[in-house]
Amino acid sequence: MSSPSSTSVDGYTNSHLLDQPLPPVRCAALGLQHVLVMYAGTVAVPLIVGGALGLSKADIAFLINADLLAAGLATLIQALGLFGFGIRMPVMMGVTFASVGPMIAIGTDPSLGLTAIYGATIVSGLFGMAMAPLMGRVLGVFPPLVTGTVITLIGVSLMGVAINWAGGGQPSHTEMVNGVQHAVSNPGYGDPGKLAIAGLVLLVVIAISRYGRGLVGNIAVLLGIVVGVIVSLALGLMHFDGLAETPWIAVTTPFHFGMPRFELSAVISMCIVMMITLVESTGMFLALGAITGRQVTPELLTRGLRADGLGTVIGGVFNTFPYTSFSQNVGLVTVTGVRSRYVAAAGGLILILLALFPKLAHIVGSVPSFVLGGAGIVMFGMVAATGVRILGSIDFAQNRHGLFVIAISIGLGLIPTLSPSLFQHLPAWLHPITHSGIVLGTLSAVILNLFYNGVASAERSMRLAASTAHSAE
Repeated sequence: MSSPSSTSVDGYTNSHLLDQPLPPVRCAALGLQHVLVMYAGTVAVPLIVGGALGLSKADIAFLINADLLAAGLATLIQALGLFGFGIRMPVMMGVTFASVGPMIAIGTDPSLGLTAIYGATIVSGLFGMAMAPLMGRVLGVFPPLVTGTVITLIGVSLMGVAINWAGGGQPSHTEMVNGVQHAVSNPGYGDPGKLAIAGLVLLVVIAISRYGRGLVGNIAVLLGIVVGVIVSLALGLMHFDGLAETPWIAVTTPFHFGMPRFELSAVISMCIVMMITLVESTGMFLALGAITGRQVTPELLTRGLRADGLGTVIGGVFNTFPYTSFSQNVGLVTVTGVRSRYVAAAGGLILILLALFPKLAHIVGSVPSFVLGGAGIVMFGMVAATGVRILGSIDFAQNRHGLFVIAISIGLGLIPTLSPSLFQHLPAWLHPITHSGIVLGTLSAVILNLFYNGVASAERSMRLAASTAHSAE
């Protein structure tokens, strides 16, 4: 009989850790940790889109509640599975940033508007569900060379997010004034006090991860954030402005802004976003599979991508936007060492709870970004380290062009991070691709691997994936 850590008859390794229920208190604490990590990214899109469309504060608040509810439902489907949907791994779902530009373009078009966004979102979700099996069949174009490159790029790309968190937000941002975008600087960016708190959080996470045992060791990131919150409150750097005016209970109703409109131009735009989302999610699922030890088979990938599509349909019905797996949370699985999918399910339940009780959501949303910065450096660095570990298993003497694949793909993938305006003069319809380093790097790695190693290499990988899927049945 094989040991629990060896490959079992279901084709997975350590699958018992993914399917292992945890004690309720521990599961809730770990789930809250996931929510804190992804909360800022979750509510950012409703804030950006709502502001760009000139919605009232009440409507933007409704968008945020709807977003939390849909994110929670989509997370539960991914983590627990529902019929043929859900990858059944610790995945947290949130709105994809690839959709922001197209949605603002649709919403600000006088002939389209907000309801056209929701119509296009629903159709794009259905399109994603239809495309999921095709993506599953081409899993063989993601051998370890490509997978390791993509995972490394995910971690390195996210490091910019962690650094900006530590600095107290973006160094500058744009605001819409009288229909014109204006650049606004952030004078508080990089404030030494904020950097000191981010550093303190990082030190606490390091210390607890080294000396903590059991539940304490598992929630090192959460405890680091708690310490950062306490210090921020003591120094007057954390505020709860608007909490008194926030209602205790909120109910999200479908089609709150009206019945969706299905306009062809908007639908095409959002279907392109959906294809990009499927590519991004494929990279996330492969990264999570490498971290948790679960073999991502074509069937499993199809289930995960199909859930992305279903989550997007749910988003359109409940007045919000397209959903994808959140890369921020992938690194947290590595940091904690907890692989149970029930932790993500607990996070999904917490998101739904926050949607129902806006005061709680307001408190969670008041955690300063610089508090999250120290934790982000650890988590996102762990993702990059996982990619490096995969690349370290490759025999470059046998695959002498592998270094070209890695070097060029990571170089291209870092363009949006290092020089966001490089592609500003290209057509707007290309922006979802050119403005996503993960998509650029993934496409580069897949194409270059096929160029250097040939289609036969991909076919061998696909046969291997197919045989693994067959052994799982």
